[in-house]
Amino acid sequence: MEPASSIFKPMTSDRVRTLFNRIAPVYDQLNTWLSLGQHRIWKQMTVKWSGAKAGDTCLDVCCGSGDLALLLAQAVGASGRVMGIDFAAEQLAIAQQRSQQHYPVPPLTWLEGDALALPFADHEFDAATMGYGLRNVTDIPRSLKELHRVLKPHAKAAILDFHRPSNAQIRALQQWYLDAIVVPAAQQFGLTEEYAYIAPSLDRFPTGAEQVTLARQAGFVSATHYPIAGGTMGVLVVMK
Repeated sequence: MEPASSIFKPMTSDRVRTLFNRIAPVYDQLNTWLSLGQHRIWKQMTVKWSGAKAGDTCLDVCCGSGDLALLLAQAVGASGRVMGIDFAAEQLAIAQQRSQQHYPVPPLTWLEGDALALPFADHEFDAATMGYGLRNVTDIPRSLKELHRVLKPHAKAAILDFHRPSNAQIRALQQWYLDAIVVPAAQQFGLTEEYAYIAPSLDRFPTGAEQVTLARQAGFVSATHYPIAGGTMGVLVVMK
């Protein structure tokens, strides 16, 4: 089988949008199957680390099909408010549909928008999350600066994403899993290229330590990166 990285093409903003629109119908199904359901635990950890609490106004950037935003809505309760923003309209449509299946309907608003130019005022949110979005933006420093801008003073954000583990054996296992399991699974849905991009995107994604540096350069007063799942995942927790 051809390695995933060998068929990867450089990602532009338009290509990322097209990619996530195309995978929207099977995104949740594949996430659950390929992570053996563990992505739900990682997302619960992310919301906990964001510090979201009852009555808060929260933001989920690159919300996709809405998992983190729905968890934030549970955390803030009826007295709170959650905004989910993504630039992939097909993902937002699924998120909207999923939220309507809950009763009572959670305090959620879905918006189509760009993580690099958030359509919100300064100091608007008490907490924020981002799941599998930072790795896909075309300008990571700008995305972090925008997140910093819209958070209230002392507010936290928690950013979950794939990572390349520092352990060589675990990294080799991760690469095998991507090439031998993830891409063939996606191929069944006609989405080979859409999932082949993961491996090269990991190669260029800043390490946890580099993310901490970028977060501080964006203005955050504290930043800590927590490796999880053997370093194949990680959560960057920042405070304004």
